[in-house]
Amino acid sequence: MKKVVLATTLAGAMMIASGSVALAAGDLGEFGNNCAYGLTQGTKKFTDCSVQEMIGDKRYCFSKQSAKEAFMEDPEGNVAKAEAFYNDNQ
Repeated sequence: MKKVVLATTLAGAMMIASGSVALAAGDLGEFGNNCAYGLTQGTKKFTDCSVQEMIGDKRYCFSKQSAKEAFMEDPEGNVAKAEAFYNDNQ
């Protein structure tokens, strides 16, 4: 009986810990973890920030690798576009 209770307790603690890590990771990127490339296209798409790029001291999140590649063709221009759309649509 003690083994079952301990296993259940440990499983619950692991679920809580992983949820806390996900919430903490959700605060990493600019634009509230929305896809930076999507913002340049006029859409908000929340990401888990698993695809990302550091530009200066800021972390930008992307919904997929191809979005990041398109964004990085003109990072300065795309940051400005993304900022303008995000600020106008909060």
